[in-house]
Amino acid sequence: MMTTSNNSFVAIFSLLLLSSMQCHAQLSSTFYDRTCPTALITIRTSIRQAVSSERRMAASLIRLHFHDCFVQGCDASILLDETPTIVSEKTALPNLGSARGYGIIEDAKRELEKTCPGVVSCADILAVAARDASTLVGGPSWTVKLGRRDSTTASHTLAETDLPGPFDPLDRIISGFANKGLSTRDMVALSGSHSIGQAQCFLFRDRIYSNGTDIDAGFASIRRRQCPQEDQNGNLAPLDLVTPNQLDNNYYKNLIQRKGLLQSDQVLLSGGSTDSIVTEYSNSPRVFAADFAAAMIKMGDISPLTGQNGIIRTVCGAIN
Repeated sequence: MMTTSNNSFVAIFSLLLLSSMQCHAQLSSTFYDRTCPTALITIRTSIRQAVSSERRMAASLIRLHFHDCFVQGCDASILLDETPTIVSEKTALPNLGSARGYGIIEDAKRELEKTCPGVVSCADILAVAARDASTLVGGPSWTVKLGRRDSTTASHTLAETDLPGPFDPLDRIISGFANKGLSTRDMVALSGSHSIGQAQCFLFRDRIYSNGTDIDAGFASIRRRQCPQEDQNGNLAPLDLVTPNQLDNNYYKNLIQRKGLLQSDQVLLSGGSTDSIVTEYSNSPRVFAADFAAAMIKMGDISPLTGQNGIIRTVCGAIN
């Protein structure tokens, strides 16, 4: 009888322990309420200053969070600098010469270290910065779940293979997002972040000189003025000509008019499975905003380090 009772007690204790571990591994919007109650305000102040100085920075910060989460999860691996033991993701092709905003994240971290040293992770700063950036350029807001920890490693290799590219066909984009647990609808919603930001000439040159049926001739002509067939690879063009500094559903209206700047944008409206979603978002700013927010939350849930995994970096670019 005693043995059965002991076994039951052990079983119940094990279940409680497992439940506690699972809860511990869950992200929570109240994670810093006791340990660093001013965390969100501190981050928001840094992001507001950065975006008011340069509206384009909003796009860069959203992209930084995205490029972080798609490479070994939302763990701030993208922020690690090159060392003898770390091959930085910063030098991977999708990030080299285009990923920016690193200094803004470091500024926010520096401020947090003054009030709550060793508490707030760089991974969480990236997640909050993306949300704040969205709201500062007229995009949706959402409740950011917190409690991610920072990696001690980076993966240059995965940054080269797992991030979607500007020339990818639709099926490859869909499968790339599916591999991260994101649906086709999530992918189309997240692509709406291209209603802000800019792209370099060499990324859309082939498209604007293609004379293809999938590009508006007048639009191509305008884009060619700043992007000659040779040289000036780094010349920038807004991804959305109409409201370049406003995160809105105009991106989808552009696609319907065959005015997507990148091939990977226009391919969302090319007779495939995503056409109906593009049309829906072009007609409803409300549905787009709700889906964008939900997809950003899902993206922020990709393989976070929690509990005892990972570390809290003191400086985002280096391991303590």
